[in-house]
Amino acid sequence: MKLGRLNHIGVATPSIADSIVHYRDVMGATAITEPFDLPEQGVKVCFVDTPTDTGLNGTQIELIEPYDESSPINGFLAKNPAGGQHHVCFEVPDIEAARADFDALGKRILGPTRIGAHGTPIFFLHPKDMQGMLTEIMETPKDH
Repeated sequence: MKLGRLNHIGVATPSIADSIVHYRDVMGATAITEPFDLPEQGVKVCFVDTPTDTGLNGTQIELIEPYDESSPINGFLAKNPAGGQHHVCFEVPDIEAARADFDALGKRILGPTRIGAHGTPIFFLHPKDMQGMLTEIMETPKDH
């Protein structure tokens, strides 16, 4: 396993609309995607781009709001009602090879590999095995 690019930091929020106002008006963000639903993952998602020198490959903030009462982030928001950092996401060139590497290291993989918000395969690793951070591993989008 080799550390890949930090793709995004996931931030759970009770309201994407309120968080967009914060990132735009307080933090000065200018590139924010339209929110969209990922009902199969139980979340609504929006990306806030951070600036880069070239405009390419900047780290994003992924705003995640519960889709409904069965959302997996409801427990996080119950403990953190204002929201907060939920996970970090690193890219890998080959998701299946990365999954095999983490499995061989004895790291607990949470659920099956599935398609994430960027349209590429992802999986999550248990925070207790990852220095206390819920860690998402995603295959690098092919357009990068």
